[in-house]
Amino acid sequence: MPRPLTPLWLTMPSRFAGLRAPMARFGLAVLALLLAATLTALASPGPPPVSHDPAQRADDQADVVLYESIVSGVRAGGNYYTVTAYALRTGNYPLKPFVTFRLPTLAMVQAALPDGVTVVLLYLLAAAVMLAWFIRLRPAFARAPPFAIALILLAAGMVVFVQPELANFHEVWAGLLIALSLALRRPDRWIEAAAFGLIAMLIRETAALYVGIMAVLAFAEGHRREALGWCVPVGVLAVVVVLHAHAVAQVVRPLDPGSPGWAGMLGFGFFVKTMTLSTALNLAPAWIAALLIGLALFGWAAWNDALALRALAIFASYAALLGLFGRVDTFYWGLMIAPTILVGLAFAPDGVRDLISAATERRKITVTRLTRGG
Repeated sequence: MPRPLTPLWLTMPSRFAGLRAPMARFGLAVLALLLAATLTALASPGPPPVSHDPAQRADDQADVVLYESIVSGVRAGGNYYTVTAYALRTGNYPLKPFVTFRLPTLAMVQAALPDGVTVVLLYLLAAAVMLAWFIRLRPAFARAPPFAIALILLAAGMVVFVQPELANFHEVWAGLLIALSLALRRPDRWIEAAAFGLIAMLIRETAALYVGIMAVLAFAEGHRREALGWCVPVGVLAVVVVLHAHAVAQVVRPLDPGSPGWAGMLGFGFFVKTMTLSTALNLAPAWIAALLIGLALFGWAAWNDALALRALAIFASYAALLGLFGRVDTFYWGLMIAPTILVGLAFAPDGVRDLISAATERRKITVTRLTRGG
């Protein structure tokens, strides 16, 4: 077994340190395939470009305007479901099936608060995410500069999440809550993480995928009590969804339009594109941004920590969700995992160096000459 090299940025050798040469070469081949696959994002469809014309805001941010109108209607005393049905019809949105109606949690809270307070709460949540990951990442890096780079990458993944005009967007809140939950989870301390996971689900039910993954991984690691603890929020969500479906049925009319479905089948490239659109990589050339997403995923695989495997499983699951069921107009599903994905780039240098070193390792054979006595 090759001897691991001294880490470059990390305090501990990467997951690929010490691999035998055949496995390391296989790993390099997988990395090359991953990077090649990310370039399919260049041919993947995406949302139409934003005009940045204030007069065209209703078209550029149609969903945001929709949620704003719902909050305004509830704040004026309207029933959430009646207001939402009217807003969906006015905007030519589908009203069937019931999941086209967002859960009322976020709208009800925002309707009870002034807009300024909502924005302050969003900033406080973003600050909590930064602090939680500051604490979680600090032991992973040997020196201050790479640690600072990791925090900058975290901030780069959160640029969308601190825009006040998106405070009514459900995925913005749910994505931050998932990031906070993941950072807080420890084998011996998971209740807070599960609680934030529940709040994320009550805001956006697609966060149930994250909670389900955490439950499965806890069970696989032998943490039966924790696994049960993650299942409880899923049970709560199931009850809420049943009540929600019943309430939606009371306001939907027979002739209301239905959803075109979610079998988009747009593939891995669409997932990569959603990640570039949901982070600061949106400012980079498309091919560079795509390759960096691939390196970020590789970096998470390289970090030799149980948290990294959880993060990688979550990214892979949402990649499957987006690639199989996402549509061009649902690219914002990527916001559910955008805050933390770029942090993987800080783990990539050690992983790449260790893979290359192991792949080029040559066994040293020492020949000893023996002389027989006469």
